[in-house]
Amino acid sequence: MNHTESNLHVVLGSGPAGTTLAAELVRRGHPVRLVDRSGTLTAMTGVDRVKGDVSTLEGATAAIAGAEVVYHCVNVAYHLQVDVMPRIQQAVLDATEAAGARLVVLDTLYPYGETHGDVMTEDTPWRATTLKGRMRAELDEKYLAAHRGGRVRVALGRSADFVGPGVLNSTLGASVFLPALTGGEVLTLGDIDLPHSYTDIRAVAAGLATLGESPRGDGRVWHLPTASALTTREVLGMIEDRVGAALKVVTLDEARPFGPFDQVFMDAHAEMFYQHTEPQIMHSGAFEAAFGAIPVPMGDTLDATLTWYRELLTERA
Repeated sequence: MNHTESNLHVVLGSGPAGTTLAAELVRRGHPVRLVDRSGTLTAMTGVDRVKGDVSTLEGATAAIAGAEVVYHCVNVAYHLQVDVMPRIQQAVLDATEAAGARLVVLDTLYPYGETHGDVMTEDTPWRATTLKGRMRAELDEKYLAAHRGGRVRVALGRSADFVGPGVLNSTLGASVFLPALTGGEVLTLGDIDLPHSYTDIRAVAAGLATLGESPRGDGRVWHLPTASALTTREVLGMIEDRVGAALKVVTLDEARPFGPFDQVFMDAHAEMFYQHTEPQIMHSGAFEAAFGAIPVPMGDTLDATLTWYRELLTERA
């Protein structure tokens, strides 16, 4: 069976985005392969879980074999990104081209760099000055060049900071929700009175799946459906309303180790700390208009996320 007959959708990376996307693709009726370096994570209904290393052409070729659509949701440890992500891109692009598949890439806001509070749209100039921002911009230029050159049909879906069920390592992740439910110290960064966009991980998955199903989205960057930005303090207030208790908020005004974020992570994060000292406002109207999508309201996101974290605490008990 060749790739055009199989309708196989291959998801690379089993973090929150990859696993949520795999489940969304199954819900939409697609055969799904989920590839990660371990291949040992929890079984998922309707998903073929496969061990693979897509940082090499050989590994990426095996992972992608038979695919009609490939979703690149791979990430690596923060301090390794600048060295490792370009190598993964090269292998994934070459393997996807050889397979004759389409490629959907999960992307970040990093290429824009500091915006000084301007609303980010797909037309915002790429002015990154950080190592990780420039690296992401260079990757994106290469993806779009591959598309323009007829090598691979590519679409890029950009997300703000993740939030939602299954999201642990985010500024609105375990360091907020677990202590909110247990009475511990809630970690925040920078100026929490600035508006800051957060994208529901379920909207990330749905948006990427839509790009995978819709070749008319190829050849450009899209902002995935994201609710209107609130200040982080407003989000914390919504969490307080839901847990029925005041949060013990600790705010770091610089990148230094705290809780789950160790020295290695914070050293790597320091250059990106501007994201917490200026407004981060992402607009996703283009995607919403093109595909009839609606962002998940923040209240719904918080309800689902708190439910997931309560279940996690029960499992750990």
